[in-house]
Amino acid sequence: MDKSFKRSAIFVTFTIFFFTPVSISVPFIHLHGINDQCSSVEARSFTQLLRNLSSSPGYCLEIGNGEKDSMYMPLMQQASIACEKVKQMKELSQGYNIVAQSQGNMVARGLIEFCDDAPPVLNYVSLGGPHAGISIIPKCPAGADHIAPCGYIKLATEISEYMEHSKFLPKLNNERPNERNSTYKERFTSLHNLVLVMFEGDTIVVPRETCWFGFYPDGATAPLLPPQKTKLYIEDWIGLKTLDDAGKVKFVGVPGDHLEMAHDDVVKYVVPYLQNQLSFSS
Repeated sequence: MDKSFKRSAIFVTFTIFFFTPVSISVPFIHLHGINDQCSSVEARSFTQLLRNLSSSPGYCLEIGNGEKDSMYMPLMQQASIACEKVKQMKELSQGYNIVAQSQGNMVARGLIEFCDDAPPVLNYVSLGGPHAGISIIPKCPAGADHIAPCGYIKLATEISEYMEHSKFLPKLNNERPNERNSTYKERFTSLHNLVLVMFEGDTIVVPRETCWFGFYPDGATAPLLPPQKTKLYIEDWIGLKTLDDAGKVKFVGVPGDHLEMAHDDVVKYVVPYLQNQLSFSS
């Protein structure tokens, strides 16, 4: 056999062997809500359910000591801790998905928008997230910035006070005209899919349409605006309109009170976004 042909055959075999495309499941993190912790029965069960249904590796990411810090640690600090934890997890280094519940969505979006030099978030599933703020919050003293939920309380009739004093949500939503950060928008619009789940009987997150970025107009408590009619969407402060125009936003409504999600709805609306693959050559 011709020597040059032998060398070519060996090279082709070598190339096929060492450069075969390989796919792996994208890992996910679960961010629980307020007054919960990763070691609770509910959080452990939900993380395991998502692992079982998606066949993807998943991790509940804890902030501080869990239940106490979910209530009393400022959200900016919670997001900063989550950022450092994610960057230290080698399993997430090529990219990951997020499933967040309730207040955990504030931390999730802090990860997406604020976290420098972090691995990319590919798919983000939000369950009952107070994205545009909440207009009522039980037992939250005025000016109590150290209480985490106060970071996203927003009274439509007190917008000037909110814009001046709120420490978290105006930054997260790029609401302050002179402080809008194009990096936050760029990072948010890099998502492959954004799934916004609203619970149609929600009595905890008020208004429940905030889970879709819907809210009241400034200075009034009516009408309740759908997301597409808000200034955040129309002026595209964080890139929600950009994502929606690209067909990457799913507005999902499910029956039930806050976080009461039926198994079939988890299978239909959550699991498909945890089954994406990362491809590379071996």
